[in-house]
Amino acid sequence: MTYRATERLHPIDGTRIELEAEVPFATLRAAFEAEVPELDTDLLRSLLGSGADWSTLTRSLAGPGSHRLVRFWSGDPTAVMRAGGVDLPSVGYLIGDYATAARMFRHDAGTALYTPFRVELHAAGEGRTVLSADQPSAPLRNFGNNKITQAGYELDRMLGDLLEDLGLPRPSVLRL
Repeated sequence: MTYRATERLHPIDGTRIELEAEVPFATLRAAFEAEVPELDTDLLRSLLGSGADWSTLTRSLAGPGSHRLVRFWSGDPTAVMRAGGVDLPSVGYLIGDYATAARMFRHDAGTALYTPFRVELHAAGEGRTVLSADQPSAPLRNFGNNKITQAGYELDRMLGDLLEDLGLPRPSVLRL
């Protein structure tokens, strides 16, 4: 079966942020996972099943601190990469916030491609770790909608707050 489709191409510009921190991988990973808890899917199901309103849902599912971020997914490729000949601890995350994502989604559901956003950690040797993320607002600015752009800048602020909560410096592109 073949479906008719219209192609639209949207080039995006972005800025990848890398912070090389003088902290062991396991220490930064543990701090990150403590600061950005895994989404409580049991609580989510319970709230949806009970008909909780939006305000209750977003307050109940928000992460700690001013950043409010939670982990929607994490993946650790270390064992597979080791089998492939590279012994370097690494972990990737998808993190976000339902309230901010919904503010964008109502204007364009395509924003779900960029929210939640990715963060990656990997060991850099000698007790150092690299934390990498794309600037969250960069791809969202291309939607041409000020409400989406402003919510993207809010994600920038949230990522900067998270980094400071982890004891890392706020990168220059996240200083709003």
